[in-house]
Amino acid sequence: MVNTVTVAESQPAIESLRATERDIWRVLERVPDPEIPVLSVVDLGIIRHVRVEQGAIRVGVSPTYSGCPATAVIRALIERALRTEGFEAIRIDEVLSPPWTSDWITAQGRGKLKAFGIAPPEETVSRVRHLFAAPRVACPRCDSTRTERVSEFGSTPCKAHYRCLSCAEPFDHFKCI
Repeated sequence: MVNTVTVAESQPAIESLRATERDIWRVLERVPDPEIPVLSVVDLGIIRHVRVEQGAIRVGVSPTYSGCPATAVIRALIERALRTEGFEAIRIDEVLSPPWTSDWITAQGRGKLKAFGIAPPEETVSRVRHLFAAPRVACPRCDSTRTERVSEFGSTPCKAHYRCLSCAEPFDHFKCI
């Protein structure tokens, strides 16, 4: 005898699966990036997928760059947050291709960076100009573009250190990676 399921019978199972995936996304929206805690891992754009397969949760995570020291911490934070919410069978997949790009930071994430005092990347990675010239970086405090790069590396390797020539405030700029 073949076990068949009608569309009407399968719909609640499909909706339950979607609800679970939505619940997982909501949990991930509360997992902070350990280096920039005002951003969640979702804001940062490093969550590549959320899947529920055969009762197990799979979360795809891309490091911001191959040597990022926060990658292990991020994986642990994600796992702890999901376990705290009652999810048990968890697998975190490292997704390296295509590599993460700062283009994936959400609009909300960019706003949070600016409010925190870090200039978000304004150009896209695909713009050729960013390869040959320093970007125009607006001060996150006064919005002046009269800024200068002090150091290619700021508080973390993914940020450069700048100074505003208008308000004299130092700030980090999240690099266009």
